[in-house]
Formats: sequence, C-alpha cells, structure tokens
Amino acid sequence: MSLDDLQQQLGHRFADVSLLQQALTHRSHGQPNNERLEFLGDSVLNCVVAAMLYRHFGRIDEGDLSRLRANLVKQQSLYEIAQRLGLSQHLLLGEGELKSGGFRRPSILGDTLEAIVGAVFLDAGFEAAQAVIGTLYEPIIKTVDPRTLGKDAKTLLQEYLQGRKLPLPVYAVVATHGAAHSQVFEVECAIPKLQIQVLGSGASRRAAEQAAARGALEAAQALAPAGGRRARTRAEKAEKVDKAERTEKGERTEKVEKTERAERTDKAEGAERGARPDKAAEAPGHTVHA
Repeated sequence: MSLDDLQQQLGHRFADVSLLQQALTHRSHGQPNNERLEFLGDSVLNCVVAAMLYRHFGRIDEGDLSRLRANLVKQQSLYEIAQRLGLSQHLLLGEGELKSGGFRRPSILGDTLEAIVGAVFLDAGFEAAQAVIGTLYEPIIKTVDPRTLGKDAKTLLQEYLQGRKLPLPVYAVVATHGAAHSQVFEVECAIPKLQIQVLGSGASRRAAEQAAARGALEAAQALAPAGGRRARTRAEKAEKVDKAERTEKGERTEKVEKTERAERTDKAEGAERGARPDKAAEAPGHTVHA
C-alpha cells in the first residue's frame, strides 16, 4: 500500500509529505524521527476525543467521560486503529527493531498513529486534525455503551461470570494466518460450564481474544433470559407457599385467640355469679305475733 492510499484512508492529503514520512519514522531508524510529532499528536487527540464524547453523551458526568476517553486513547485502542490503517507496512524501523518484530508492537504502532495526528496538525491546522480524528473515531464512538464505562470485552465477560459465580473463560490460539507483517490470529474463548465456544479473529492475539470474548459474552447473555424466567418462577412459587403458610398460621392464631377470649369470658361470668349476695338472705326479717 502506498502513501497515497494511506492519505486517502486518513481523509487528508498532505501539502508537505515529509511530515507524514517523519511521522512514520521510528527513533531506531535515525533522525528526524516521530517522537516530537507523537507528543503533539497525543495532546490534539485527547482534546478532540474529549469534545466528541462531550457532544455525543450529553448526560454523562465528568468522571465517566474521563474514563471513556482514557479507554478510547489507550495504547490498545490506538493499536487497533493503526492495524486497520495498515501502518505496519509504512513504518521505517532500524534493523534491530525490524528483526525483533517492531512492526507488530502495539506501543510502536500506537505512537505512530499519534505522530500522524501531530503531522496533520502541523500540515493544515487544528480543523484538519479534527477531521482526521473524526474519520477514525466516529464509527467507534457510535458503538460505545456508556454503561460499561469503556471496559473491554474480556473485562465485561469476566465480571458477568463472576457475578453469577461461574468459572472464568479459557482462551486459546487455534490458528494464525498471513505474512509476518499482517498476521491474523484466531482465538477460541470457551466457557465449559455454559457449553459456550466462540472463535474470534484479529490482527493480534489480544485483539482476537477481545473479539472472542465479545462473542462469548453475547452468547452467555442470550442464555440468561430463560434462566431468569426459571429463577422468577421458583421465587414466585416459594412466595405463594410462604403466603399460604402465613395465612394458615394466622387463621390458627385467630382461632386460638377466640377460644381463649371465650374461656376468659366464661370464667369472668362465673366469678361474678359467685360473688353476687343471695337476695333472700338480704331481705329484712318479719315478726309474726300470735
């Protein structure tokens, strides 16, 4: 892929192509390299992504917006964007870095993407850099679920399983395809307890694991409604039994209380009759004269 193709993907044609070439030059290759451009691009990227989140999520507070931004500009996120752009094919690396596979290293690719943003800023100003970042990030931000606060799929799957006291998933690389500079990994995510096995693919093992975890989480959540209905049915039955027992107990208690009240009433009446004086004995005496 040529630099013309890369510029087309970015949506920006450089007036000074040497800036783009510098952005693609790692320090191991010599001077000038992309470190200063990376510094500049990092600041521009953070500013633009923050503004995009502010506009897109109008009801989220500052803390959650910060967490979302941190997730979107972290190394792994930058690396995945760099992979989609095919930056590894354009990197200028020193011989040692090249032999050690530096063109696949997430830190190098993420830094290169930031350097490109810095190069666009110097080439055409803030609005041009904003447009490039928008092209790269708008599709991503549209898929962000603010309820997850930017957590990745593996973290969400782990929390989902732990919340249900289920064993954690098992990840395994099952295949790799392609040339060294553009490999595709296939990873299986298995949750034996739920009989779930999902394959995910990506330009790195980590990306493939994330894809597999995303599929496994969706599969696990799809099983949840039926289990939820069963749980609700059991709970409803238990509640009905408990209610019936409370009613029966209440009726027995009421009968006992009625019996006790009747017995107390009888005793009281008996006591009252025993204490009342005999009328004949109380009548005044009469003397009979012959």
